[in-house]
Amino acid sequence: MNGLLLTDGYKTGHHQQYPKGTEEVYSNWTPRSNKYAPKGCDKVLSFGQQYVMQWLHDYFENHFFSKPKDIVCAEIKTELSLYLNAEYDVAHFEQLHDLGYLPIRVKSLDEGVEVPIRVPMLTVVNTAPDFYWVTNFLETILSTMLWLPMTSASIALTYKRIFKKWALKTDAENSAFIDFQGHDFSMRGMGGLQSAVASGMGHAAVFLGSDTLPVIHGLRKYYGAEGFVVGSVNATEHSVMCAGTKDDEIGTFRQLMKTYPTGILSVVSDTWDLWKVLTDYLPVLKEEVLSRDGKLVIRPDSGDPVDIICGTNTKMGTGTPVEKGVVELLWDVFGGTVNKEGFKVLDPHIGAIYGDSITTTRAADICQRLHDKGFATTNVVLGIGSFTYQFNTRDTFGFAMKATSVVVNGERREIFKDPITDDGVKKSAKGLIRVDKVEGDYVLVDEVTEAEEQKGELKVIFEDGKFLNKTTIEEIRARINERV
Repeated sequence: MNGLLLTDGYKTGHHQQYPKGTEEVYSNWTPRSNKYAPKGCDKVLSFGQQYVMQWLHDYFENHFFSKPKDIVCAEIKTELSLYLNAEYDVAHFEQLHDLGYLPIRVKSLDEGVEVPIRVPMLTVVNTAPDFYWVTNFLETILSTMLWLPMTSASIALTYKRIFKKWALKTDAENSAFIDFQGHDFSMRGMGGLQSAVASGMGHAAVFLGSDTLPVIHGLRKYYGAEGFVVGSVNATEHSVMCAGTKDDEIGTFRQLMKTYPTGILSVVSDTWDLWKVLTDYLPVLKEEVLSRDGKLVIRPDSGDPVDIICGTNTKMGTGTPVEKGVVELLWDVFGGTVNKEGFKVLDPHIGAIYGDSITTTRAADICQRLHDKGFATTNVVLGIGSFTYQFNTRDTFGFAMKATSVVVNGERREIFKDPITDDGVKKSAKGLIRVDKVEGDYVLVDEVTEAEEQKGELKVIFEDGKFLNKTTIEEIRARINERV
């Protein structure tokens, strides 16, 4: 697709609408509200800027600048003339093609840091007067691609904090386990491959467990990942269990353990009757499970996650399987140890994972109820899927890219937006901006001078087709883990 189509339709006329003599348009990307974010998401995790700028640069190189000017410009002239029902002048696009690169300077906060609501995370400005229109021509594609990785990374960090809080209470020596306690199951429910990659990389900036395989390529390409990137385990799906037949489900378990005599093996266990698996089959298979060199992980996949994992009884004791829940039933069969905090840890040959309809609230409830029943919260892994990562929009954190400064005929104008009919969320900063770090937190300073704008925490990451201050996924993860 022609790179010039990567925008909203109304952007096609804005180059004619700015005041005559406009030389510069300066905009910023800011999360304006966490009103619709999950509980606990009080800040936004900076992530995805390098990926988005590399993708955008590559796309324009491959689908505009490297193509013959007469072909790409004739194509866009035809399409936009049809679109607007009037002959469209492409002289400004031809001029851009002659230049040969995107004439913008992009500044960003470090990826992997947390940013308060209403503090800009990125600025964009044109670097050549003739291309004042490029800044906000790119607003749409930047917005399209930035909000999702930032949103998913921010929500993933909230999950990780939940897991860490409870791990420190119930199994502190095993707190490193939390890197794998939240596992990305979301790919099949995301809004396309690019969404799966963008969101999946956001998750993988925080956690090391993922079944979204394209993330591996994404983090290698855009963030210099080397060696181990994310990991998973051998696991079944319902078709495997169904093929083994309902009447011989215990035989399927046996065959799977023979196929994988070592390592972690996750078996979906509610294709028919989860409680029968836990109370009938596993007691029969007990010695085979305990003699295996690895962990058998039981995976329920239906019902209320909190009740399934923890049982409907809030305290441990006698009761029906439904009242006891998966973890207590596994303890009944396999036992385990009591750690120094006084919480039960399942035998290392057995475990549990749940990956359907998990939310941050349910994750917290599961940890709370396991704690209340005397179990370490590290006894369970939670699969985080599209119920978490696809049920979001740009409005989850109120992201927007807005112009706050222009230069017209050599004179800088501080501009801002503050609709009288709005509740204040849409009010923008004003003029050139700087972001400072004060007592460990990021603070917006607007209406600064050009010299002051060059200072602060926003660093140039892209200018006139070149990348600066590149970061790696290892550096990003290190920054994040300092804050968990």
